Parts: sequence; C-alpha cells; structure tokens
Amino acid sequence: MRKNGFLVMWQLLQLVKPLAHIMMFTITMGTLGFLSAIFIMVLGAMGLAHLLGFDGHLNLTQILTALITLAAARGILRYLEQMSGHYIAFKLLALLRDKVFSALRRLAFVKLQDKQAGQLVSLVTNDIELLEVFYAHTIAPIMIAFFTSSILMAVFAHFSLWFALIALSAYLCIGVVLPITTTRLAREDGRQYRELVGEMNDFFLDSIRGMKEIQLFGYAKKRLNEIQQRSQFIDQAFRKIKDQEGKVRIYTEIAVSAFNIVILFTGLILFYLDEIDFAGFLVGVILLMSSYGPVIALCNLSSNLLQTLASGERVLSLLAEQPVLKDVESAVNLENVSEISVENLSFAYADEQILTDINFQLRKGQILGIHGRSGSGKSTLLKLLMRFYDPQQGKVCINGTALADINTASLRDNMAYITQQTYIFNDTIEENIRLAHRSATQEQIIEVAKQASIHDFIMSLPEGYQTKMAELGGNLSDGEKQRIGIARAFLHNAPIILLDEPTSNLDSLNEAMILQSLRNVKADKLIILVSHRQSTMAICDQVISIENGRMS
Repeated sequence: MRKNGFLVMWQLLQLVKPLAHIMMFTITMGTLGFLSAIFIMVLGAMGLAHLLGFDGHLNLTQILTALITLAAARGILRYLEQMSGHYIAFKLLALLRDKVFSALRRLAFVKLQDKQAGQLVSLVTNDIELLEVFYAHTIAPIMIAFFTSSILMAVFAHFSLWFALIALSAYLCIGVVLPITTTRLAREDGRQYRELVGEMNDFFLDSIRGMKEIQLFGYAKKRLNEIQQRSQFIDQAFRKIKDQEGKVRIYTEIAVSAFNIVILFTGLILFYLDEIDFAGFLVGVILLMSSYGPVIALCNLSSNLLQTLASGERVLSLLAEQPVLKDVESAVNLENVSEISVENLSFAYADEQILTDINFQLRKGQILGIHGRSGSGKSTLLKLLMRFYDPQQGKVCINGTALADINTASLRDNMAYITQQTYIFNDTIEENIRLAHRSATQEQIIEVAKQASIHDFIMSLPEGYQTKMAELGGNLSDGEKQRIGIARAFLHNAPIILLDEPTSNLDSLNEAMILQSLRNVKADKLIILVSHRQSTMAICDQVISIENGRMS
C-alpha cells in the first residue's frame, strides 16, 4: 500500500524528536542568515536613496557599518546552520541504520526469505543515504522559509499593505503551490527510479554470483544485453526526474519575474499616489526581489523529494513490518534441557497443509532421525522446533514447557541449527567458526574442527585457520562449507542440536566421521537429524519417517 507523501514526511519527522533542540538552533541560524543576506540588499537600496537625496533614515556611515556587520554575520550564521543541520542528518542516518538492522534481525528468519538481497542492499545503503537530503536540506529550509517570510511580511506591511499582499502571494505560489504540485505530478517517477535501482542491484548481484554458470552455458552476451536494457530503463526514469527539475526551474523563474513586475508597477502606482515615498518604493521593491531565496529553496526541494520520499517510504515500510512471531521476553528461561516432546502437531502454510498429526518424544542422550523424501515436510518440522512458526494444532514442549512460553533468546541459546546451506562470511576460517561463540579460544576452535572432520583440510591450506574466505565461500566445496557449519554447531555447545541434511554433500568417509562425532557428543545432547540417506539414520536411537506431511 502506497503512503501519502505528507504521511511519509511526518513519520520521518518523528525521528528528529531526540535532536529537536539542535534542529531549533539550525532553524534559528538559517533564518537569521537569510535575513542578513536580504537586508544587505535593503541597506544597499537605502544607501542609493540617500545618495539620490531622499531620506533613507540612516546616514552612509551607519549603512556601511551595518553592511559590514551583516556580511560577517551571514558567513558565520550560514556555517553554524550547515554544521548543525548536517550533524542532525548524519546522527539520524546512523540511528536509522541501527533501526533497519534491528528490523532485519527481528524479521529473520521467515520474513527475509521473501526479500531480494539486492533490494535490501539498496535500502540499507542508497535509500538511507538519500534521507540525508530530507534531514539536512528539507526540514530546516521549510521552517526557515516560514519564519523568514513571516518576518518579512511584517516589514512589507510597514511600507504598504499592498506590498505585504503581493509578497504573501509570491511566497505561497513559489514556496507552497509549485513544490506541492510538481511533487505530486512526478512522485511516481521517483518511486519507479528507486525500485528500478533495487531490481538492478538484485540482477547484478545474481550475475556476479552466477558468473561461472553464465560462462559455462554461453549466456554472457545475453546477460550483458539484459543488464544494458535495465540500465536504459533506469536512465529513462532518471531523465524523467531531471526533466521535472528543469520544468520546476522554468516555472520558478516565470513566477519570480511575474511577481517582480507586479511589485514594481504596484510600487510606482503607490509612489504616484503619494502613498509611499521614493525610499519606501525602492526599498520595498528591492526587498521582495532579494527575498525569494528561502522559498526558491523550497521549490527546488521538490525534485530531490521525488527520490527522498520513495526512499523514505521503503525504509519506513521495513521498519513497520511485523515478524511472523514476536520474540518472547518475559517468560521461562531453559535450564538443564532433558526432553523434547511433540504432540499432535499440524501445520499449514499459505493454505497448503505441510504437516499433519506429528508425535514423538526425545530424551537427553538420544539421537532422533527424521527420514523422508524431499518436500515431505522434514525441514519445516525443524523450523517449528526453532519456533520460526507456530503450529495451527498441537504443541512442541521442552522440559514440559510449550515453546510459546519460553523466552526466545533462551530458546536460541539452547539450540544449534544447521541448515542445508551454510553461509560463509568474507573472513578467516577461524572467525567463521568463532561466529557460534565469540569468546572461544583457538584451542576450542581446533577441537570442534577436528570433531567436524575439517581440521586436516584447514591445516592443508597455506595460512591454515587464518585463510581468508572468498565471498560466499567461493573457494570451498559444498562439503567443506557444511563441515564448517557443523563445527559452528559443536562450538555453540547447545544441549539441542538440529541438523538438516548435514551429510548430503559429504562422501562416505567424511559422513562416517561426522556421524562418529555425533555419537561422541550425544551423551549430554538431544540431537535431531534430518536426512534422506538411510546410512545416516544408522546412528539414530529412534527414527520416524514422514511421507506427504504424515508419519508413516
């Protein structure tokens, strides 16, 4: 569901509350800075009137002193405005990144399965970075324009109510009507551009990861053409945004010129009717002509806001997204895990029945094997044990306590879960294993590597445990990745170990080593082993078979 632009801005604005005092300082400095620049021109007009022999209320010495003072103040005020404005912006960007990563952690594991990696990369980097435009160059300019225009309206009213009326019309037209109209007309272009960039990130990331397959199957030329085609779509969307920026500048210049002509003729008429003197005429006209800066800044915002609002909407949508299950925080902590029981468990996903009436009991020191063909629901059962989902019927209990009544952090601490695909980080082998226990010593890491039958392979590498892994573990075979995953599980030293096809990518020798390792550690563990291999089931104390979601 698309959000209204004003709603997006309002929600982004709520994040400024902790830094509201600094924002007020920024607005004050900006307002005073613009007034200094405007009144430099006004003082010049007063000096000209004085030289022409008209009463300018100030002598040349006073005017010159004021000009020097305002010029110096303008520089200092501008610096303070920019410094404080960007301090707020980058402070909030850091806060937003923290919130986004917290949201990603909250949404894992289930919700992130449906999201493209490239889209998330684009959101965490480009989208958040674009919000700097909103926080540093949107909020303060809007308030500065409001306060500056309000003060100037009072000055215009001092000369003539007609001047005040023309100024009000000019400020509303250039600072309100034009930005709102152009933003509404072209907002879809900004949203489309951000979506195309995210899709391009996905496509390019896939191309890099699948480079070997692309070359092997002669797909390189076609893939390159597809990248070029997507680049053209992005270019077209970007051109639309730039065309809109050009139109905004044209409309702004036309409006400024029109109001300058109006106030010039109005001033001449008022001077002719003796309602103002020549100094009042000259100062009033120069004042309006030099006061467009704050409202023109608002008009120029519209082009930047096209992308900023689209980025803000994507970020806010992620922050507002709710996980399938919320973490439990004020419940039972697991201690001395000795039993897992599954009673009459049934689960459906997206109206498809996955598991029906599953029952088993597992005690400490036992290995439970779950056997079945691919797609029978074995992996889903492990996810239910991890409480990534809640079953529609039945329950899973640990030590007699239902999973929903156990603190999520405690549940995760007491489980080690090895999936079919082990993710390898772009770091050393040692750090990849240490992921499961950040304070582990090198001796502990070597021990679990031996248990996982990966130590000899690691020592065969030139740099041993300090060998740097390529992105996604590109310099490892699937079997080697899987054994690193098993080493992580052993290092985590959780009482419950869940293994999803842990030997699927191993040869018979390494499979036997891994299974022997599981036998060696099972005395104080509860191990659930999912596999379609009959040879893997040989070490299990009990085996259940699942066929089409049912025990058989």
